[in-house]
Amino acid sequence: MTFSHFEELLKSGYSLDMLFFIMLVEDGSDVDSLCEAPKLKMLHQTVRRKGLLSEANKVTILGKELLAFLNEEKEVKVPKKKKTDTDFDKWWGLYPGTDTFTYRSQSFTGTRSMRTKKEECKVKYNNILAEGDYTAKELLAALEYEILQKKENSIKTKVNRLTFMQNSLTYLNQRSFEPFIELVREGKTIKESAEPIKGMDI
Repeated sequence: MTFSHFEELLKSGYSLDMLFFIMLVEDGSDVDSLCEAPKLKMLHQTVRRKGLLSEANKVTILGKELLAFLNEEKEVKVPKKKKTDTDFDKWWGLYPGTDTFTYRSQSFTGTRSMRTKKEECKVKYNNILAEGDYTAKELLAALEYEILQKKENSIKTKVNRLTFMQNSLTYLNQRSFEPFIELVREGKTIKESAEPIKGMDI
């Protein structure tokens, strides 16, 4: 690390102990045993708040970029945390507000609100993206897939399948999108039924 690196880190609000902490995590050190001391526990919280470590105690994309920055010989700027509000807003807008819906001329009556705790959802969504396993595009595609699948199954079974979908925060916390991301990655699609069923109101 050069003086230029050190200066850039300080300007960006990072300390050497933060970097050393994420280096230890990247090398496979046990984070729980590291955090038995109060000072290290506080450092762990700071590193997570800064977006360098995920909730699952994995070094995030930003953390990896920061470690790579230290190995750069030429003068470069410290990587910045990317804003993902637009991506989240798209995802939030797609998430069903309630389990009541009309699809292909058929109406299904639900009983509950499904979009809950927007700010908590945004934090969770951004943490999932920061881990680097999934992209915003994949999260959106997985949600579209699941919604379409539930609507199609509602038409076929004459039962409102959207009622079985979790609220937005539970969906993110339990990572219910993961199997649908796998289907999307495999190129699977849902075929819409050829003919709408008339006169059904559930």
